[in-house]
Amino acid sequence: MYLRADSSKCSGCRACLLACSLYHFGENNPKKARLVITPHFPDPGTFEVRTCTQCGECAEVCPVDCILQNEKGAYYIDAQECIACMACVDACPEGVIFIHPDYEAPFQCDLCEECVSYCGPGALYIE
Repeated sequence: MYLRADSSKCSGCRACLLACSLYHFGENNPKKARLVITPHFPDPGTFEVRTCTQCGECAEVCPVDCILQNEKGAYYIDAQECIACMACVDACPEGVIFIHPDYEAPFQCDLCEECVSYCGPGALYIE
């Protein structure tokens, strides 16, 4: 199972970012979301959506093997075992492993599907 994005459908509303941060952290803070919406200016209404492709490169570079897969097949970082070396952040080809000053360990998409539920234009979907 994978989270996919059709950037051509993205309106830039950022509802997905809000849904993600509320679900995982209980906060209205898009900087704590696990996907990226990048506006492309000067073209109004053009946005790029980046999500985890579940490529596994993060797990390959983790020196303490704390990046595991959940029951949906999504890679996730075991924050209790993470040494915060940030090798996974540097290795992610999509740039979707995130750090935030409130947390020692980085975090990434776990395929919770909350963003899909709130994406009005249908830019996000599970495949």
